[in-house]
Amino acid sequence: MTSALTKYNNLTQRLITAFLGAALIVTAIILSEWAFFVIFFIICLFTILEFYKLVGLDGMLPLKFWGSLCGLVIYSLIFLIENGVLSHHFYFIIFPISSSIFFVKLYKKSDKKPFTNIAFTFLGVIYVAIPISLFSIIAFTHGDYSWQLIVGILLLHWASDTGAYFAGIRFGKTKLFERISPKKSWEGSIGGAILACIFAYGISRYFLELDIWEWFVIAAITVIAGTYGDLIESLFKRSIQIKDSGSSIPGHGGFLDRFDGLLLSLPFIMVFLRFF
Repeated sequence: MTSALTKYNNLTQRLITAFLGAALIVTAIILSEWAFFVIFFIICLFTILEFYKLVGLDGMLPLKFWGSLCGLVIYSLIFLIENGVLSHHFYFIIFPISSSIFFVKLYKKSDKKPFTNIAFTFLGVIYVAIPISLFSIIAFTHGDYSWQLIVGILLLHWASDTGAYFAGIRFGKTKLFERISPKKSWEGSIGGAILACIFAYGISRYFLELDIWEWFVIAAITVIAGTYGDLIESLFKRSIQIKDSGSSIPGHGGFLDRFDGLLLSLPFIMVFLRFF
């Protein structure tokens, strides 16, 4: 797949990959809650592994296997609890699972900075696995599984990214946060906000589980928190002096590059849906 796309320019690769990836994800979400579980299990796995790989480039030694395992167990637990397969009492298992990271690191004799590497192991779980796990809480906000909420949030995220990308290319002049990301502009952010609002209106006409104002609030959260998520990932990449988090998604870089905005916006969206 990746080699077949190399004959195209970056924009064409970006469009083809975006279309195929979006079609696969949306199909899985609509198909069933278990297909939704599997597709985001895979996304969670590849994203957290990518994070640990990048941390390793900076000389750190996080527990890749154990951190990934803890993240995936937490993701699975939250889905099974929200789906009603397990009791809410199983949430307490998260604490001993997370604490086990300390025990494992105790036996790594060659590690000269064990607590620094423990911190980066936890960061992978907190930064990647937990936000992705919140998708399950969102999906079962009204009790039963709602693919509309998940698809709607993803459409708003993709609309914001797409609007910002093309508006930035065409109109971008005023730097948004030059110290962290020289290419990002206020014009791009405004373009992303406009397209996200257009999508919010369209989504509200067909996805009736939320009122129109709620979709607009989620669009606002997506644009604002998603932009910060993008900047934070840029800060992370600059700290280890790399351009992209990976090359696994042609035209988009790596999984962190593709889902960085969601990692920061999902906690705010989840709180909004649960409390308001």
